[in-house]
Amino acid sequence: MASPVRKLKNQDYWQLKNECKKTGTLFEDPEFPAADESLFYSRAPPHSIQWKRPGELCDDPHLFVEGISQHDLHQGQLGNCWFVAACSCLALRKALWEKVIPKWKKQEWDPRRPHRYSGIFHFQFWCLGDWVDVVIDDRLPSIGGNLIYCHSNVKNEFWSALLEKAYAKLAGSYEALDGGSTADAIVDFTGAVAESIDLSDGKYKVNIAEQTKLFEELLKVHKRGGLICCHLKAASSRDVETVTPMGLIKGHAYSVTDIKKVTLGEKTLCFGKTTKLYMIRMRNPWGKREWRGTWNDESEEWKKVSKSEKGKLGLTMRNDGEFWMTFEDWCSNFTHADVCRMINTSYFSRHKTWEKGEARGKWTNNADALLNRSGGCFNNKSTFFQNPQYIFEVKKENDDVLVSLQQEDQRTHKKFGKGDNFIIGFEILKVEHNRQYRIHKMEGQERAASSPYMNLRSVFMRKVLKKGRYVIVPTTFQAGLTCEFNLRLFTDVPSNFRELLQDKPSATCWSLLFGYPKRVSQVLVRSIEGVEPQGKAEGSDLYIIIKCENESVRSDVHKNTTSAVIDLKVIFYRRRMREPIVIQVWGSKILCDQFLGQVLLAASPNDPVEEQSLQLHNKDEKAAQEMPGRINVKVTSSDDLLDL
Repeated sequence: MASPVRKLKNQDYWQLKNECKKTGTLFEDPEFPAADESLFYSRAPPHSIQWKRPGELCDDPHLFVEGISQHDLHQGQLGNCWFVAACSCLALRKALWEKVIPKWKKQEWDPRRPHRYSGIFHFQFWCLGDWVDVVIDDRLPSIGGNLIYCHSNVKNEFWSALLEKAYAKLAGSYEALDGGSTADAIVDFTGAVAESIDLSDGKYKVNIAEQTKLFEELLKVHKRGGLICCHLKAASSRDVETVTPMGLIKGHAYSVTDIKKVTLGEKTLCFGKTTKLYMIRMRNPWGKREWRGTWNDESEEWKKVSKSEKGKLGLTMRNDGEFWMTFEDWCSNFTHADVCRMINTSYFSRHKTWEKGEARGKWTNNADALLNRSGGCFNNKSTFFQNPQYIFEVKKENDDVLVSLQQEDQRTHKKFGKGDNFIIGFEILKVEHNRQYRIHKMEGQERAASSPYMNLRSVFMRKVLKKGRYVIVPTTFQAGLTCEFNLRLFTDVPSNFRELLQDKPSATCWSLLFGYPKRVSQVLVRSIEGVEPQGKAEGSDLYIIIKCENESVRSDVHKNTTSAVIDLKVIFYRRRMREPIVIQVWGSKILCDQFLGQVLLAASPNDPVEEQSLQLHNKDEKAAQEMPGRINVKVTSSDDLLDL
């Protein structure tokens, strides 16, 4: 089902449009007026800017002229090459731009009915899991009858300029778009999952195997509707927009418009030899300034490519800002790439389908430790577990898990002297098999994965996790910050992803009858060894059951063995202190499973916390006899229910 669309500033496009039709007036947006406050927040306009409607700039305005193309866009006087690069990527995918520009045919100028034009448009952007509808009027900043910001190479085409205005309204002003991330814009356009790749890592420049692996991965992303962009990092602010000897611009965003394995040579029937060359096509948002290295538009290397192959590549020999280069040169000349994946969650697809878990949360600061939800990163030992916590299960023996954490857009705060992204990241902890409540201490938990901590809007990690239950703890690096976030988890099978809200069991009518828990115990069964199944000397299919009061947890079966590494960890909230925790070893049989011994644990807070090796006994409580085998177990208990 399609997600509901939220209206920015509670402005309803259709209602406003109908009001304009009734009054015969053109729409003027009071929420983003044609005034300096919509342009700048820190400096005065350099020139006298006029706000003009498209009909005042040309005779026959249109949203699109001969369709939509990555060549439509040119960057203006604003430092938002990143936004224009993202628009170039968007223009490649009709299914994506039709979501950003909804029902565009109904928004298009109708020359047969000019009286129906109302000067109002709307666009949609993905914000922290919601699609947000942004209404604008068509008054655009211009000087001398020309648009000063993003514009098309055709004077009467306005989709890019209007889209830029809607995005500026979402950010608070045009100036708020001066500097940014192409990946962020693509995520805002599509809801994609963004991953940043450091191409300056030597393995992509010198290791052919790693380079080939990356090419195949990017080719798969491109074929499946993903969007890719890149840039060459400038060493300093003085270095921004300087041109390398190879014609690339430092500190400047480029969009990837195609990825191909290009055939060199020409084969006729069974004669002739061909080879495949890994190639990637780039576009400069300026609409000029291209790559000067091998395989540039005028390079002699293109003589090795057949005319039909050139036609398939759409090769043009003009300075339009678009160019091909080898993937090896791409890895050597660019320093960073942003890969925006469209994660497939549809069951009606021939490609891999992912199961998605998603939550919108907020880091909030509170003096009460139990209510505080902004504890900072793992370095803040005393407050780390005060952050929001989300639990999920890996149900396969090994599962490829994708995690994306996105913080809210900070650009709207730039007018108040803020607006920088917070440093964010997350930890993944492997927890007890039956955990239902929030974690309060690290003791007894295992750090399964840690994301990088970066001042990016989105942080991504891909990790293969073993079967078990896990908790994700999303954090800001610094404690005490307030910010909304969106957390998404993708697994191969459903993960039962949800937030942990309670710190301990709640008091209910049942607890009044049967007693409220007084003790919490964590039990880790590390392994069993030396078990002797009856009538099967070579071993048995072993498993264990851990029982506490009315709860029991069973491990997986370990085939044909007398010893096994179990690594089963459980947690119990206990009412009856005198009733021991029971760990039993069983052999799996077709008709009736075989009991192979047990141990009883008092699990008192005073018991040793070190791992112990305990002898198995039979079930006779009065005259317990030893049985072959031992269990290696670690037990931690506390009478403070918030201690584990």
